[in-house]
Amino acid sequence: MTPIEEYIQTMPAERTPILTELYHFIQTIVPEAEEKISYGMPTFYLNGNLVHFSNAKNHIGFYPTPSAVTAFQEQLTKYKTSKGAIQFPVNQELPWELIRQIVLFRKKENLA
Repeated sequence: MTPIEEYIQTMPAERTPILTELYHFIQTIVPEAEEKISYGMPTFYLNGNLVHFSNAKNHIGFYPTPSAVTAFQEQLTKYKTSKGAIQFPVNQELPWELIRQIVLFRKKENLA
């Protein structure tokens, strides 16, 4: 089991499917990224941290760094955000295409 899979297994059973789906989704976008736990969260690492995600009581936290939150601020208006974080409500479908774009943005940024 990878460190990220181990993290997911410690989460409430009702959250493991969406966290697993998010994990595999990011994995397909950046298969070359190292997977680890950083700051207590699942992390994809490629020339530095790309993105983190985590489970919270009422949302899935997605942490793509402040630069990505700023770059995608117009697409993020319906989500609660802070300097480097996005909160995806657990009662809504994850915005898969937006997540893909953000991960690719971060990959490009880290490889530059």
